Amino acid sequence: MVDELYMRRCLELAEIGLDNVSPNPMVGCVIVADGKIIGEGYHRQYGTAHAEVNAINDVFQKHGDLGHELLKKATVYVSLEPCAHFGKTPPCADLLVKHQVKEVIIGNTDPFPVVNGQGIEKLRSAGIKVSHGMLAAEGRALNKRFFTRVEKQRPYIILKWAQTANGYFTPLINQKKWISNALSKKLVHKWRAEEDALLVGKKTVMTDNPELNTREWPGSNPVRIVIDKQLEIPETSHVYNDQVKTIFLNEVKTDVIGNNHFVQMEDMTFYLPQKIAFQLYLMDIQSVIIEGGANILNQFISAGLWDEARIIKSSTNWQEGVTAPQINGFLEDIITLDTDTLFIHQNRS
Repeated sequence: MVDELYMRRCLELAEIGLDNVSPNPMVGCVIVADGKIIGEGYHRQYGTAHAEVNAINDVFQKHGDLGHELLKKATVYVSLEPCAHFGKTPPCADLLVKHQVKEVIIGNTDPFPVVNGQGIEKLRSAGIKVSHGMLAAEGRALNKRFFTRVEKQRPYIILKWAQTANGYFTPLINQKKWISNALSKKLVHKWRAEEDALLVGKKTVMTDNPELNTREWPGSNPVRIVIDKQLEIPETSHVYNDQVKTIFLNEVKTDVIGNNHFVQMEDMTFYLPQKIAFQLYLMDIQSVIIEGGANILNQFISAGLWDEARIIKSSTNWQEGVTAPQINGFLEDIITLDTDTLFIHQNRS
């Protein structure tokens, strides 16, 4: 039970890095000696020191030169297997070996091919006691984006839409008409801050002229991805405003103009979800929210290319409209949002 408490603390620390570490995983580390936490840390930002480095630095900041002796009798709890290769930072497994820690308890092994099992092997070869699998299910859920990208070679895909109580998605005529309430809108902006990118189709942009940012929530704006086969969206639209990196998937050209990136794709009529998923994987985009329209959402649903669906149902009814997408998945949660209700589905197929 004590080990689980320390590992839960690792997961709490790891989650702080949610908005900043992609495409790296979120990792937390807690170092314990004589029954007390002597240092802790987490991966703060992509390209910077990993959780183990920050935790060891914390030991020395708190205990000075005594840190060397404390580490030699310490148990290190870390939510993901310490890396064993040189990337943007040196191997964390080597750092733990250098400080001759007594034991390392790991949550998840790292599925990344240049790490998987090798960090554990380095530690054991140095005589360090190692165990793994502590709260592995919780750790995997926390890093669902990372595990999906590494294991499936595609981003974690979230489908999101709002619909009326009687199942309508948009008006029959092309006009902007809100379905969800203010609280739901704020929550959507929070979601955007947590993911790498969000994707919409041409019709959504032409009808709503959305900004696709996080103005209702403090956080980083995601990369905007727009499907526009023939580049028909007017350059006066908000998606062209240069404030956020915007990727236009099209059949016309490949170019970079300011913050607008044009990526030419072949034959976007067939297997479009699969092509988009692979293209985003190549771009190191670890997660994406697909916000519409109905056509692109239905294409991803038909292809089975989704991990999570977040459906906001309003209490209002419309007399007519475009029918909302239909989804089959495991209903994980139902949350009340004032006059709206959020349904969260998981794809377990």
